[in-house]
Formats: sequence, structure tokens, C-alpha cells
Amino acid sequence: MISMVSESELLANELLGMDDLRALQLSRLKSSIAAIYKSNSAYRRKCEEAGAIPEDLKSLEDLAKFPFTTKSDLRANYPFGFFSKPKEELARIHASSGTTGQPTVVGYTRDDIVTWSGVVARSIHAAGGRPGMKVHVAYGYGLFTGGLGAHYGAEALGCTVIPMSGGQTEKQIQLIHDFEPEVIMVTPSYMLTLIDAMNKKGIDPRSTSLKIGIFGAEPWTDAMRQEIESALDIRAVDIYGLSEVIGPGVAQEYSVSPGSPTIWEDHFYPEIVDPETGMPLPDGEEGELVFTSLTKQAMPIIRYRTRDLTRLLPGDVGPMRRMARITGRSDDMLIIRGVNVFPSQIEEQILRIEGLAPHYEIEVSRPDRMDLVKLSIEGRHNMDVSDKSKLAASLASAIKTNIGISTEVDIADPGSLTRFEGKAARVTDTRPKN
Repeated sequence: MISMVSESELLANELLGMDDLRALQLSRLKSSIAAIYKSNSAYRRKCEEAGAIPEDLKSLEDLAKFPFTTKSDLRANYPFGFFSKPKEELARIHASSGTTGQPTVVGYTRDDIVTWSGVVARSIHAAGGRPGMKVHVAYGYGLFTGGLGAHYGAEALGCTVIPMSGGQTEKQIQLIHDFEPEVIMVTPSYMLTLIDAMNKKGIDPRSTSLKIGIFGAEPWTDAMRQEIESALDIRAVDIYGLSEVIGPGVAQEYSVSPGSPTIWEDHFYPEIVDPETGMPLPDGEEGELVFTSLTKQAMPIIRYRTRDLTRLLPGDVGPMRRMARITGRSDDMLIIRGVNVFPSQIEEQILRIEGLAPHYEIEVSRPDRMDLVKLSIEGRHNMDVSDKSKLAASLASAIKTNIGISTEVDIADPGSLTRFEGKAARVTDTRPKN
């Protein structure tokens, strides 16, 4: 059992002044870079190639002198070659699913687990969670960091945890009804699945005990947020994290200030860089989000390229900066006949059309040497061929007008497309790689 976090840790964003925050960041950054340079031979080689040594770090701006870390670096040193502590000092090992390649492996000391639990507890508190509340955790448990990260954080806050994990939709609904949790932590796409299942069973989702939904692990749009909030009568907030940085709890949206998650900058230092050149960009400009851990021991990480595209915004609750909603990823961007397209752009158009549900699949192929995009989207209710044809034409027109690509659209029956218990995998790209 993790010890409860202190009130000062929960309110660190409000209590820290800007000068104190920057001084703390620089001190912790120096320690992190010194540790990884000494103990991680793979990253030290990258520093040597870049001509950078720990003594070069005299200000926060000097971080730009150090090389990036990428997912490829972690895969190349699979499984434990990027750790800075010997295996016998590890308390836990997590790993990515490996669905896009070899898994990336991350490790935690006991102190890392305490740190991680603390930032997730702070996140739940910022979302409106309080000690004594019941938290239904529907993120997957296991090697995925979501379930255990949420679990330990909720316990550290003093909440009662319902460790449901993912899947078993019928049982999820039963436990929400019987145990009456105030908070649910789950992916937004699976929350929509739960809402659909409740409606199918004749249960009004607004009748549940849920008051707060903390959603993460995948991008989601404002339209999806509004649908979830309306369906459940809850406050829906965003939690952000990456396994390679620590897991969930890197940034959190405040319930009193929705719109942009606050980055816990006393533990994670953010940068925005140009995705093509890697050059740092000033706050307010959109680019690729890069993180450096400041307090991790087992696997401190320097300038990790998240591939998420966003902007850094001034803090509004305290001095720690916020991140704007992620507009896409530099590595899942689709190039369709020369047009850069993110799946989130297509989703935005889908959710603007009444009659379409937020369950969809995108298939990209290249027959006859031309890119072809096919969309399958569920309707909200059964309809005849004529109505489906009208909705399909409306969506194709909206995508052409607002995104600039032509699509073939098929309106599927409600409940006919694949449901995802974890991260939604919506895109299939069968185009030749060469």
C-alpha cells in the first residue's frame, strides 16, 4: 500500500513560485543528466557523438545541446539497456504493447513508484477527486501502465479503488451500478462503449453515481467530451502520460479550468520542437512535444520525442505550463495524395454530423496507383439505404471541404464495428511501404 501524499504535494502547482520552480527544475535536471550520462552507456554514446557533457548544462536553455531520445533508442536497447539502475534495484517493470514494433520496456525503483503515485494522486485531486471517494479503474492492468498507475495514484490520494481493469462490459456496468463509484478512469473510446451498452440495457447513463471521468491513453476531441458529459452528466477531464516518461500523470486537466492539461513541471520538463528540424520553438507555437524526466531513478529519460503535436501555454492555476489539446501525431500522420491528414481531423467532422456515432474505421489503400480512403462509421440508429446515403454524402462533402481529401463513406449499423477496451486502433493502411 502506497502512503498518502501530503497536502503540499497535492497543491504543489499552486504553492510554487515561478523563480522557485525554475530553480528546482535546473537542479533536478542537472542531477538527471549526470545520472544518465554515468549509468546509461547508450545515451552517453549519443552525447559523445553530439559533443555534449553534463557540465554543459548551466541553464534550462542549455538542455537543447543534448541529443533526443526516441522510441527507436529504447527498442535498440531492448530490454534493459536504457536503464540507469541495476536490475536488482528495480521494484517493477512495465512495457508497451509492441503493436507498432518491438515493445519498449521501462523500469521503476521503489522511489519511482512513490513519485508516480504522487503525480497521479495530484492529477485525480486536480480533476476533483477527494479522499474517501470510490474510483472505478477500467484501464487495463498488467504491462500497460494505465491500470496500475491509476490504481496506485488513487490509493495515494486516499480513495477506495475498484480495480476492474478493461473488458467485461456487462460486469463493468454491474459494478458501477452496485458499488456506486464517483470517479471512473478509462479510455474515452471505451467509455462510449459503456454508454452504448447501458442504453442497450435500458439503463439511463445519467442515473449512475459517476460524477468525474478521467480519460486518457488516446486523443479525444471536444465533441467526444461533450457527448460523454451529456450522456453521463459528469465532468470529463483529460489525463496525459506516456510509459516512456513515467505513465499516466505527466499532465492533468483541472476540473476548475478545463481545456488544457497542466504539466507537472516539477517532475517533467517540457519542450516544443520543430518536428522536421528538431529546433526548439517558443511557447505558443505548435510543434512536437518533448519531455525530460527530472526525478526518475531507474530510467531517467532526456528529451524524449513524444511525436504528439501541441503547444505550450501559460499556467492558469499556478506557474506550471499547460499543453494545448493534441492536434495529432507526427508519426501517425497520413499523407493522402500530398495532403497531411490526422485521424483526429476526420473524427472532428464525423462528430459534427447529427446521426453519426463516434465509432469509425479508416482504411487507406492504393489501388491503381492512387490513394483511396474508405471510412466506415456507425449510425446512431438503424436507418434505410436512402438515409445512409444522405449521411455518407454529407460526411464526404464535409471532409472534402474542411480537410481537402476525397473519401468513400459507408454508414454501418449501430454496434457493428469493433469496440476497443484499450487504445482505439482505428486506421488500417495497406499501401505499399516502398
